[in-house]
Amino acid sequence: MAQKDTLKELGPIEANIVGRLTYEKKTIVTIKDLEDLFKLSPEDRWQVVFRLKKKNRLTPIKRGVYVFSPLEAGPAGRGINPFLIPPVFFPKQNYYIGYSSMFNYYGFTEQLFQTLYILNTSISKEKIICGTPCKFVKISEDRMYGLEAVKIEGQDIFVSSKERTMIDLLYFNKPVGGIQPAENIFSRIVKSKRCDVKKLIGYAVRFPNVTVRKRVGVLLENTGISEALLKSLARSVKNTALSSLGKSRKGKLSKKWKAIINDSQQ
Repeated sequence: MAQKDTLKELGPIEANIVGRLTYEKKTIVTIKDLEDLFKLSPEDRWQVVFRLKKKNRLTPIKRGVYVFSPLEAGPAGRGINPFLIPPVFFPKQNYYIGYSSMFNYYGFTEQLFQTLYILNTSISKEKIICGTPCKFVKISEDRMYGLEAVKIEGQDIFVSSKERTMIDLLYFNKPVGGIQPAENIFSRIVKSKRCDVKKLIGYAVRFPNVTVRKRVGVLLENTGISEALLKSLARSVKNTALSSLGKSRKGKLSKKWKAIINDSQQ
């Protein structure tokens, strides 16, 4: 009954568009899709888009790109998997979904985080898109590595790999309660052999933040990773200034890691 009532609210052109988009199984619709499928004049096209937005058949992601809701979604329309949002903004694939958006995905924590973190090389802004708080974080090209594609509704979506997410966890640790909980999670994953340690070390060597590199080295050493495996990571911090891995400058000095190791890191 709800579908029939919704159908009655549509004009002939709107009904034709909704029917065709439903048949095509469209989730995301662009202005170009409407041009190619329906050959509408610019004026008619924008009028139809305006009416379909008011009737919750089209929900804006950005100008000219919409989430399509078929009639079976009901009068309120439907949402979208937030992971489908970034490709709309980055057709050149210069992005990845990361930080706390991936912590639960890999089982680092049971906590769910509302904000979608989209790391990229061109945009810094915050915006609520289709009900999801999105934070676009601009990063340098040298941090765009350790990524992989996952299939979401048939589309490749770029996310940080498990090992890269472990590195980011130590860098972006506030969502899990700070550096100590982050270190505990990191060490637990390594000890339980739920990651590729060689890959993890390779990603750590490339990470621009030297304190994170040192922290990874100390944590891996404490979990029993061999000196041979850690050689490249130790070499990457050899000629750096002494760092404290905690709030205090007191602790054990590690010449190997050029770091002051506080009690929490031992």
